Amino acid sequence: ILCLVSVAAALDFKYHHAKELEQYLKGVHAAYPSLTHLHSIGRSVEGRDLWVLVLGRFPTHHKIGIPEFKYVANMHGDETVGREILLHLIDFLVTSYGRDPVITRLLNNTRIHIMPTMNPDGFEATKVPDCYYTRGRYNRNGEDLNRNFPDAFENNSASIQPETRAVMDWIKNETFVLSANLHGGALVASYTFDNGNPVTGSLKGYSRSPDDDVFIHLAKTYSSNHASMYKGTGCDNRKTFPEGITNGYSWYQLEGGMQDYNYVWGQCFEITLELSCCKYPPADQLEQFWRDNKVALIEYIKQVHLGVKGQVTDKNGNPIPNAIVEAKGRPHVCPYRTNEQGEYFLLLLPGTYVINATVPGFKSMLKTVEISDNTGNFSALKQDFSFPEVSDQIRSRAASCPKTPLYQELARASAAVKPTVHILVLMTVMLVIFK
Repeated sequence: ILCLVSVAAALDFKYHHAKELEQYLKGVHAAYPSLTHLHSIGRSVEGRDLWVLVLGRFPTHHKIGIPEFKYVANMHGDETVGREILLHLIDFLVTSYGRDPVITRLLNNTRIHIMPTMNPDGFEATKVPDCYYTRGRYNRNGEDLNRNFPDAFENNSASIQPETRAVMDWIKNETFVLSANLHGGALVASYTFDNGNPVTGSLKGYSRSPDDDVFIHLAKTYSSNHASMYKGTGCDNRKTFPEGITNGYSWYQLEGGMQDYNYVWGQCFEITLELSCCKYPPADQLEQFWRDNKVALIEYIKQVHLGVKGQVTDKNGNPIPNAIVEAKGRPHVCPYRTNEQGEYFLLLLPGTYVINATVPGFKSMLKTVEISDNTGNFSALKQDFSFPEVSDQIRSRAASCPKTPLYQELARASAAVKPTVHILVLMTVMLVIFK
């Protein structure tokens, strides 16, 4: 046992290549088997495992009421700081559990997924570290993984890569609520949308999502807890980011990005964290990068407990999957739906909201909620919905979500949830005709 603990604790500040990274993760899991779960979500083009270490009181499976969080790093293989600080985050979490009351409560009430590298082939291909650009940015097939996801605004013709497909399946199979994607080459927290059109404000140079206020809060949470990101100084001393944050589209337009995919298709709020001006800095700087980011990494995870959560059940108390649950005034092109346990999670800032739960084919249920900042209590506000007219024999079908939802549909979608007199009259006429 002492040997296992020694292996898990022996994490120094250097770059860990594929075998070393795998050995470290396996050592942590062996030393903390009840607190961690190690698995591969797929393989890279060259056959390297895409390792994910899950941490929490119930690491092997989802538990009702406990939100899922993830960190992903190194999707550009030559952007390396995130890869290493996530290893040190793992070390900090497992060694603090049971000793630090905040970390203990965090892990007891959150299931945290950490993927140190999404592009192991690109990292191994970067033979000569460089502050700016190397071919290691891309995967083995020469594809930029952060341009490889389906896009919410354009028909992305890129061939989906094995690493991208693995992450897409991972998102589909978990109930992720909050996420961050760690990059390098700048010092800023960037938030969705990365792409856009006139409906989202692109003509004004800003692509606004229905949850723009939440995204701004999330980006500021990270930047304000970082040692220097909040200052907003650009790496070239010309481009500045007020308060250390930026709307992705305002910075530069990006098609096929991972953070937009998470938000649209995964019901998961993700931001992109640029953590170093130098993409692949010398190893002797890694300890300082860890110190600069340590508090921000923890404070950001806590934000998974913002807003409201609950279950949608039928008259017998059975969960209803695929029920639509959204806050009024915040429609999503892909409606946010309950999981197999009938659960929903909505990230919302403190305030008063009307939550609309809909089981297709039945009357919607509205509930007004007062949301406080419960991140310090590690639990969002709980608000359940019970549909007495729905029995367990009736299973809700998934709400339609096009594979390429174009956000010009948003205006029509938001109007569609507000029945008008004309619609009611039309429905009445149709009923008479059918009768």
